[in-house]
Amino acid sequence: MSSALLWDREVEAAVERLTEAAENEYYNPYKTFDWPEAIEPGAKWMSDELLSLHGTGLAEELTEDQLRELGRWESVNFYSLNVHGIRELILEVVNRIHQPGFEVPTRFFHHFVGEENEHMWFFAEFCLRYGGRIFPDLTMAFPRGAELSAEFENFIVFSRILIFEQIVDHFNARMAADDSLPETIRAINRIHHQDESRHIAFGCQLVRAFHDRLLANGDQKELTAAAEYVQGYIDLTLQQLYSVEAYRSAGVPDPLGFRARVLAHPSRAEAHAKIAGRTYSFYRRIGVLA
Repeated sequence: MSSALLWDREVEAAVERLTEAAENEYYNPYKTFDWPEAIEPGAKWMSDELLSLHGTGLAEELTEDQLRELGRWESVNFYSLNVHGIRELILEVVNRIHQPGFEVPTRFFHHFVGEENEHMWFFAEFCLRYGGRIFPDLTMAFPRGAELSAEFENFIVFSRILIFEQIVDHFNARMAADDSLPETIRAINRIHHQDESRHIAFGCQLVRAFHDRLLANGDQKELTAAAEYVQGYIDLTLQQLYSVEAYRSAGVPDPLGFRARVLAHPSRAEAHAKIAGRTYSFYRRIGVLA
């Protein structure tokens, strides 16, 4: 596939601008963070508004110790999701570096992969230092099959990356600005938010370009499947924020049933609309979602 068929001037300009920014703003993450021996006793690990129980009233069923522990383990779950999500997206991007059709974005791919590898390191470091473990990976695999066009598969791959990054960034931006959190937690969210601003801008351009190709191909079956997949993946990503393991680790009775009750609470639909608001706006703007 010719690179010229995929990448318009808007994509080329974004690659130039974002590559220059990545080079000018480079930092060494291995020397950036101060890692205290422990998070201060009694400190919050996550902003109140980002906890899965926010707005449900179900916090009244838990003790203060359970609530504090829930914040800790939902924080570990969030950073674990980052570790697994980043590993997946790195593999997909590496498979496309210097491949036919990807000549234009490859220049930024190198920065993207390098930065994401560093993000994976510091999120894992946080989990292992302060939580003692990384929660297991529960994500679903990328679709594969001969029936998928290259444009459709690329649209899905980069949509998964973009959706994940935008939802994660909602949390990063708020925790970076929350002065009730320990500086270590604010710092890793602040650094990630700064880098993700470039990655999200890049991802929007790639997803738009691949959707333009799907429109040009005119395969209504693939266009419908693309919309269904995007909606399904947004839903899945949001649901992963509700961790049975986090509830269990916090000492919540019947963690599976408790998760179902939290997810079913009407207030969470409003929270989801806020968390994924930027994602919905983007996919509506380019015509994927109605």
